[in-house]
Amino acid sequence: MVCPLAQQDGLGARIATSAVFFAVGTGLVVHVRGALLRELRQIRKVAGAAQSVLLRPLPPRIDGLGLAATQLSADRGATVGGDLYEVIATEHGVRVVMGDVRGHGLGAIGTVAAVLGSFREAAHDEPELGGVLRRLDRALARHLRERARGEHPSSGLDTDHPAAEEFVTVLLLEIHPDGEVYALNCGHPWPYLLGTGRVAPLASADPLPPLGPFPLPAALPVEACGQLLPGEGLFLHTDGAEDARDSRGRFFPLLPALAEAVHERAVVPEAVLRAVLTGLLRHTDGRPGDDVALLVLHNDRRRVPLHQGHGVARHLPYGR
Repeated sequence: MVCPLAQQDGLGARIATSAVFFAVGTGLVVHVRGALLRELRQIRKVAGAAQSVLLRPLPPRIDGLGLAATQLSADRGATVGGDLYEVIATEHGVRVVMGDVRGHGLGAIGTVAAVLGSFREAAHDEPELGGVLRRLDRALARHLRERARGEHPSSGLDTDHPAAEEFVTVLLLEIHPDGEVYALNCGHPWPYLLGTGRVAPLASADPLPPLGPFPLPAALPVEACGQLLPGEGLFLHTDGAEDARDSRGRFFPLLPALAEAVHERAVVPEAVLRAVLTGLLRHTDGRPGDDVALLVLHNDRRRVPLHQGHGVARHLPYGR
C-alpha cells in the first residue's frame, strides 16, 4: 500500500505489482506447508514411539514358540489403534493376550495402555489364568472411572457418560511346555489351529461377555483346548480381519486365506502373516474399515516321548 509503484496506473506497474504480490503469497504458502509437514513428521514420530511402548515388537521366538504379529489402524496416518496383543514367557507357561477395544484411533490408546500394562504384570504374578483375567477387569474399571472423573467434575462413572459404554474383548491363552493350551475368552474370536494343509477352530465354546459392561462370574470356566503339537501353529486375530469388506460389501474370506497359506506347506509364522495381510489389503484396497491385529504362533519345540521327562503332564487337569 505504501509502494510508489503500486500508486501508478500503467499496465507495466500493475503487472509488476501483481508479480510482487504473487511471489509474496507463494512464499507464505510454501512456508506454511513446510511448517505443517514438519509438524506432521513430528506427530508420526510421537505415534511411532507410543506404538513401540504399547505394542512393542515381539521377538521371533519365545520359549520354543515362533512368533509373528502385526497391527493395522483404521485411522489413516495413525500407527496405533484399538487392538492389542502380547506374548510373555512365565513360570506358569507362555501366556498370550489378544484384545479389541471398542472404537479405534487416539481415543482407544488409553484403554489399550491400561489393559496391556495390567497383563504384563499379572501374567507373572497370577498362578491361575482366571486371576489374570480378574486383574485385567479391575484395571479396565479403574481406568474408565478415572477417565470419567477427569472429563466430568462429578465423581464416579455416570451411566450416561461415554466411558460407561466402553468394552474390551479379551482372549487369554496359556501354553504349557508339553503343548497343552488353556483359554479364557471374553467376547473375542476364537483362534484357528494350523497344521500342514489343515485349519480348524481351536475351540467352539461360547465366550464370556466382553470386559466392561458386566461383572465377571464367580467361577471362570477355563477352556482346555487340547495340545499344540510340534509343527502346529495358532492364528489369533481381531474381528477387524473377518469383518473387512471390499467395495461390494463382501467380507474378507479369512478361512480360505489361511487354508491357502498352509496348503501343503509347513506352518511358518512370517509366511502365514504375510499371506493373510496381503490378501486382506488387496480385498479392502488398502483401506480396512476397522483396526486389525494378527498374531501367529508356531510350536518349534521337539516332540518328547512320553517316557521321558515326566511326559504324563499332558494328562493332568488344569490348575496347580
